[in-house]
Amino acid sequence: MSDLPNIPELTVSDIAGAIKHTLEGAFGRVRVRGEITELKAYASGHVYLALKDESAKIRAIIWRGNAGRIALKPENGVEVIATGRITSYPERSEYQLIIERLEYAGAGALLARIETLRLKLQAEGMFDPARKRAIPLLPRVIGVVTSAQGAVLQDIKTTIARRFPRPILLWPVAVQGEQAAAQIAAAINGFSNLPPDGPIPRPDILIVARGGGSLEDLMAFNDEALLRAVAACSIPIISAVGHETDTTLIDFVSDRRAPTPTAAAEMALPPRLELLADLAQKAARLAGALAHAATAASARLERAVSKLPNLPQLLGSARQRLDDRAERLTLALPNYAAARRSALERLAGRLIHPREFLARNRNQIALLSHRLEAPLPGRLREARLRVENLSARLNAVSYESVLQRGFVLVTTPKGAPILSAAKISPGDALNLRFHDGEIAAKAIPKQGLLDL
Repeated sequence: MSDLPNIPELTVSDIAGAIKHTLEGAFGRVRVRGEITELKAYASGHVYLALKDESAKIRAIIWRGNAGRIALKPENGVEVIATGRITSYPERSEYQLIIERLEYAGAGALLARIETLRLKLQAEGMFDPARKRAIPLLPRVIGVVTSAQGAVLQDIKTTIARRFPRPILLWPVAVQGEQAAAQIAAAINGFSNLPPDGPIPRPDILIVARGGGSLEDLMAFNDEALLRAVAACSIPIISAVGHETDTTLIDFVSDRRAPTPTAAAEMALPPRLELLADLAQKAARLAGALAHAATAASARLERAVSKLPNLPQLLGSARQRLDDRAERLTLALPNYAAARRSALERLAGRLIHPREFLARNRNQIALLSHRLEAPLPGRLREARLRVENLSARLNAVSYESVLQRGFVLVTTPKGAPILSAAKISPGDALNLRFHDGEIAAKAIPKQGLLDL
């Protein structure tokens, strides 16, 4: 009990400060491997999380100033290696890691991350061959997205100058590190947004390239934002990342994949000498084809000409026939008039003078008149006797002659004859016709037929 006064008395703040100083002095900068958990991003921009393994857990913070510079996007369940400083939070008596850098923990974690992203983009159709654009045969300007230093750019420039010299528009970027993916995506978007007729020539094709490296070195070309920028670019893209055996996700999204930057330049441009040789060959073939066609056409024309009649000879024959017809026409009119005149004279000789014609007709009329007048009275008497005979015979059979002998014709008031007494009913009106007149009567029963 006597030793207690010798122990110095410390406040809670003193203890917290001493622990904080001890932690920061003993550890300094550390690299901690663990699985991200309890991830939470605040509106202030700070990111709070924890790193855990099988038996322990440590709190961690990414301040807003570092959050934008960290290339790896933290997610729960991802195993990472965090680089930072160990410190403490006195108000909670907790120690924590202030993270300055994040990277995937080992190749296995990187490959798993890449495979997960590959399956996601494949499900969205970003790898479909149908969406890939054709590479232009002879681009006017070639855009290159790569580092301004290193052999990659020099290889591309040398290959283009050798195959077919064309202007190169370089957008220098970092091809490795935390800011590489963002810079490459910005370069691709910048090229794609250039106006076709602006002051800066718009490339007809883009080459995204870098040299070989480890899986960690090439992780920028597996970044999702970069891959989506490649898919959205309106300019055909050739990817040439790493060596021939290296494969990144940009190779699946780009329109063509080249094994090396030199191969990408060869894909972008055809060899000029081969094009000239091919053009000369095709020009020779075209000239030969035209000469053959001209020869064949000339032969056909000569055959056709040989089958045509002799035009000067035809024209001479036609001219001769025309002269002959003109001469005959000149003589035909007088000959025709002479023939008509001769015929008219012959007809005139056969004509009778009108005086003779009138005298002859007058004699014939007198003869016919005499012959007509001689038998006419006798013929009239004979005709009159025949008519009188027929009239007597007609009167003999007439009912009027019967009435003159004392008979009466009984008719209806309308004049229809009554031929039988049975057709007369008592009280019927009758008409009695005598030879010298008619009277009206009415039929009276038992007292006679007449009512005078």
